[in-house]
Amino acid sequence: MFIVSLEYIKDLVEVDKHIDAHVSYLHKFYAQKIFLFSGRKVPRTGGVIMANCTSLEQLQKIIEQDPFHRAAVARYQITEMIPTMSADNLNMFKEYI
Repeated sequence: MFIVSLEYIKDLVEVDKHIDAHVSYLHKFYAQKIFLFSGRKVPRTGGVIMANCTSLEQLQKIIEQDPFHRAAVARYQITEMIPTMSADNLNMFKEYI
């Protein structure tokens, strides 16, 4: 599982030009059950995506499809994690060690 932290590197006026395409991109990977949740940072300096990918390489290929990436309006920091604790309704994502 991966946490993707996006940081905008362009003004919000430029970011907003790509919002609709970015939302469509998110919907595509929610439909494939790869993205689990996402949202804006507060203050609005970027966003966060929780992704259930099989590998870092798979995630990098997915990020390359993001309109924000293609327009170079955001940079991405990826953190891999192994969920070992969760709320009961999220147990399906836990890995037991």
